[in-house]
Amino acid sequence: MALYLGPPVFAAFVWWFSTGAVLLLVGSLGHSRSLRGVCAGGLLTIGLCGLSVTATDTSVAAAYMAFSCVICLWAAQEIVFLSGWLTGPRPEPCPAGATGLHRFGRALQAIIYHEVSLLACGGLVLALTWNAPNQVGLWTYAALLVLRQSAKINLFLGVPVTNAELMPDAVQFLRTYFARKPVSAFFPLSVTLSTAVLVIMIQRIVEVSTTPADVVGLTLVSTLFALGVVEHWFMLLPLPAITLWGWGMRSSFPPENNIMEPNPSVNNNAVPPVHRANPEVSDAPQTAAETRTGQPQLVVVPNVRNEELPAKAKSACARQRLEDQFRQTFLEQHPRGELATARIGIATEPAATVNGRTS
Repeated sequence: MALYLGPPVFAAFVWWFSTGAVLLLVGSLGHSRSLRGVCAGGLLTIGLCGLSVTATDTSVAAAYMAFSCVICLWAAQEIVFLSGWLTGPRPEPCPAGATGLHRFGRALQAIIYHEVSLLACGGLVLALTWNAPNQVGLWTYAALLVLRQSAKINLFLGVPVTNAELMPDAVQFLRTYFARKPVSAFFPLSVTLSTAVLVIMIQRIVEVSTTPADVVGLTLVSTLFALGVVEHWFMLLPLPAITLWGWGMRSSFPPENNIMEPNPSVNNNAVPPVHRANPEVSDAPQTAAETRTGQPQLVVVPNVRNEELPAKAKSACARQRLEDQFRQTFLEQHPRGELATARIGIATEPAATVNGRTS
């Protein structure tokens, strides 16, 4: 039973964890270029060395290792690509109004270096496993390459759900090449062919595989292929794909380091007196436009210390504190009864006319 249940669980976990780990490294933890470079180089080295060692081994452990080594190779290339280091000669957004061959040419120029690197790495995998008894690594890489190209073509031609929020900042320009619209004729064709290949793989597991290593290897690859088909359906159905890797896309600044402060682009003169740091009494009626523009506008500024705040904001806060202290001291020295008596005395004094005579 473990021979048939272990590989699907392992492949699904590696697929989920590796995707989230790459997003976490490139997004939240990837502010250090050296860290990303070391991780990409280490994964590339581990993958190539592991494939060369396991190519002649036909054990069950070798099948798991070959599968994992190819995932390491793929993750290394994803780190380089999503970091924006290896994209294309024109890593720019799609021009407005570009259609047809012009749009296709610009999209190809945006990622052609990455496509060449995928083919070159595939050539290395083929060379390391040529005529070797363990072909799990080659099958795994071929499955990843075919499914990735199919997904890219579908995103380019048009799908209802692009899941563009998964793209890191360095490659945000690629979102302009995604077409959010009803699916093209290529989508049902690609899904149908992928499903047919998956059925053939399952059939070979049941009917052709004779050794435990063959069963494990084909089960790993078929599970990965099935997950790739599921990713295609993510582009059609409103499935919560973002929730699978939300842990790898959290903000790089912790909530406690976010400080709310006024937006400096907002004109403070348009803010009503009641919202100012130094309130002033104003009897003039406010128009509707002034009321709308006077709404307080706040922005989130990460990692801002008190000494980095603008001088105007500091002076306004100090002035407000002084006014509060003066108001409190004045109320303590003049009880409410004395203030009421003073008001009555002022009200009983005769009012002066324009000519200076009493009325």
